[in-house]
Amino acid sequence: MNKKKKHIFLRILLYFFLFVATLLIAGLIYFASIAYLKIPVTDNIQSTKLIRKNISETFYTLGNNKCRKSDSGIWELYIEGNAFDRGVITGKLTKELIYKQEKAFVEQINKIIPSKKYLSFLKYFIAWFNRDIDKYIPKEYLLEIYGISLSASNQFSYIAPNYQRMVNYHAAHDIGHALQDYKMVGCTSFSAWRNKTEDSSLIIGRNFDFYVGDEFAKEKIVCFVKPDKGYKFMFITWGGMIGVVSGMNEKGLTVTINAAKSEIPFEAATPISIVAREILQYAKNINEAYEIAKKRQTFVSESIMIGSAEDNKTSIIEKSPYKIGLYSNDSNYIICTNHYNGDTFKNDKLNIENINTTASFYRFNRVQQIINKYDKINVNNTAEILRNQYGIDDKNIGTSNEKAVNQLIAHHSIIFNATKKIVWISTSPYQLGQYIAYDLNKVFQNMPVLEKDTEIYEKQLIVPADTFLTSNNYKQFLNYKKLKEIIKQNINSKVNHKLSINTLNDFLKSNPEYYYTYSLLGDYYKKNKDYNKAITVYNIALHKEISNKNDLIYIRENIIDCYTNLFSNK
Repeated sequence: MNKKKKHIFLRILLYFFLFVATLLIAGLIYFASIAYLKIPVTDNIQSTKLIRKNISETFYTLGNNKCRKSDSGIWELYIEGNAFDRGVITGKLTKELIYKQEKAFVEQINKIIPSKKYLSFLKYFIAWFNRDIDKYIPKEYLLEIYGISLSASNQFSYIAPNYQRMVNYHAAHDIGHALQDYKMVGCTSFSAWRNKTEDSSLIIGRNFDFYVGDEFAKEKIVCFVKPDKGYKFMFITWGGMIGVVSGMNEKGLTVTINAAKSEIPFEAATPISIVAREILQYAKNINEAYEIAKKRQTFVSESIMIGSAEDNKTSIIEKSPYKIGLYSNDSNYIICTNHYNGDTFKNDKLNIENINTTASFYRFNRVQQIINKYDKINVNNTAEILRNQYGIDDKNIGTSNEKAVNQLIAHHSIIFNATKKIVWISTSPYQLGQYIAYDLNKVFQNMPVLEKDTEIYEKQLIVPADTFLTSNNYKQFLNYKKLKEIIKQNINSKVNHKLSINTLNDFLKSNPEYYYTYSLLGDYYKKNKDYNKAITVYNIALHKEISNKNDLIYIRENIIDCYTNLFSNK
């Protein structure tokens, strides 16, 4: 190539690289412009100048607003005012809790996804996916989230700006069950009324099985809200979260949500917890709740269970991104797990697949079986049902099996008497600690004027802790959790390091009726090319109560793979 041609070639190459670089820069600018969420505008920002008063290390006030830690371990938060002020004051009162919660969440995500490259990709994917999420959230709630974000830590700004992170966290429940096939979410709820309850009260019980690590569930908040618009209400939450997963308002309307089978969504819509929040704040009966749910577009499928003191019954709003139905029955109780029961989704392929391949239908039948054992439902036996760890016909299916009502992963468990407007909230761990009771009428009357660090729950209504908590079986469960993580880390490690026989035997003894114990041991032996032992324990797993079809297929395929390796080595 002569000098002239070489010069022309280099110029063309330079122009090409400049063109590509320009496209990349333009693409990044475009991405940033559409993925960045605009901060909502508010006229009055006086509340940002308010300073909280620290009564003690665990009791803070700001005007009528209060935040204190109960001797039960649950934080009690009272908030009033307009949307922005509620957010700002919530942020100021719970600043430390917001930080702890975000730290626990980020650490758990890093644990689940250890690859920094994949995490980086995921960050940009979620930013792109949720680029229009603010268009689907009412401005009232955007203002409230913005107010809270002013107290968020800048330590996590490498993920996204504070406001953008706080908004996106409200879709974590939705993204979690859509992308993980709700391995982190598998809730159970039920309700009874009229002649099925002792005094004809409307009773609702639910386990919120949203698991993002034990640290995430440590600092629970029971929040009591007196908004400038709508009804007064309470809900269980955590630092930075204004969406509702479990709550009750002053009219005796309750809201709880249960994930259902979803296709992987392609764009954001209204987070289901925001829909539940709007229902709780603005509906007083089932019809009003249904009308609110109908007007909101969601990007995952969900059951929204509505208990209504006005209607003296409970119904379930069954909603997907494309259709919605209201499921009621002529009985005096209703059950909700993770599939649909109404006519709207009767022939839906995803719902049929869900019923046939997951633990949801089994758990539904188990709840029905236990409820039918009781002539009358009351708060105490509702707690017993929510704490039940056995399978159909009281079969021992192993501790933490997804087919059990109590999987020992609950962020919280809650019981409502909607008629009397009393709520019982479980204390840690899971639903094993005491259920402490709050009378909504008394709380909204007394908490605004509370000046001393005084307990506000109803001590005479406490449901005692589960006896399982002091049993040897609980100690074994804790040992199982610890050893499970050791074995999983060993399997995922690139270095071949064999565990001691004592460790493996201790793990086996810690949860011997649970199929996953043997499945995980099979994975360990397979990694270490001990195919005969792997086949043995995989086969034992097949004779236990396997929670879902995917795990069954996984175990069978691994057995075949082990045999293939054995024969190929001969």
